[in-house]
Amino acid sequence: MKKEETLKFNFTEEMKRELQKSYYEALEKPEFQVLVKELHLPADLLMKYTSNLEEASVEYNHCQHCKGLLHCKNKMTGYAYLPRVDQGQISFCYQACKYKQKRDRETSYLKNMYLLHVPEDLKNASLKNIYMDDERRFEAIKYVTNFVKTYYKDPHQKGLYLHGSFGSGKTYLISAAFHELAKKGVKSAIVFWPEMLNELKESFNNGTFNEKIENLKKTPLLLIDDIGAESTTAWSRDEIFCPIVQYRMQEHLPTFFTSNLTKKELEQHFSISKDGVEHVKAGRVIERINQLTIDITLMSKNLRH
Repeated sequence: MKKEETLKFNFTEEMKRELQKSYYEALEKPEFQVLVKELHLPADLLMKYTSNLEEASVEYNHCQHCKGLLHCKNKMTGYAYLPRVDQGQISFCYQACKYKQKRDRETSYLKNMYLLHVPEDLKNASLKNIYMDDERRFEAIKYVTNFVKTYYKDPHQKGLYLHGSFGSGKTYLISAAFHELAKKGVKSAIVFWPEMLNELKESFNNGTFNEKIENLKKTPLLLIDDIGAESTTAWSRDEIFCPIVQYRMQEHLPTFFTSNLTKKELEQHFSISKDGVEHVKAGRVIERINQLTIDITLMSKNLRH
């Protein structure tokens, strides 16, 4: 947080008396005493900053007794408004606390991930937290864990077409694998497909359409989440989806899909649009998905409860 405030003054004698009064009144507060004592500056300088120091002392005191970001009492969670001393001059700025710094270090890898309209729990997905008490999940878990282990040896492996029951953890499982690889510097994107299409439509107006399409084509790892939940149009199928998967197929870039539909059901979904029933075009889409993925069914209890 770069916002910084340096104060300069030109006081009359009357103003100086008022400053002294305010300063010594503030000194009656224990938290104010603690802060100014640590600055090791003369009182005649400190009293020029009494109001700022009072604000800072409250936030500094909060930090001394804080147990974590969830307990933060300051105006800006994870930050404290504090003084800095440089060559005898005082400035004030928001500084990240130890808990915020620790969380930033732990989550710095997220800069390698593009997440579009994904639930909050996916932003912290971890293979360590994968639900393991259902043997029907083992095939999918084995595939993604092996994918992570062997990615650097073979960065052009096939992804997964992971389909199955609602709430069975399909997206979480693949997201967890992407998180593990993001920690090693591998860039990825996880996009909720129905919302991605809406964003692409809107991007025509702000000039970012081509950039978004190129990112989806070229990101090293891509998860297209909930394919088949969108309304099929010739535009979304032929002008958006097909060029993305075609490029990724040609470049052997790992691509993952989650869906509540089997591939046969997805082919039926892609075949119906405003232009009628188009089985050939739908079949071409499925053929590209076949080239990109291994088909695995994930059936489990609903883990969203």
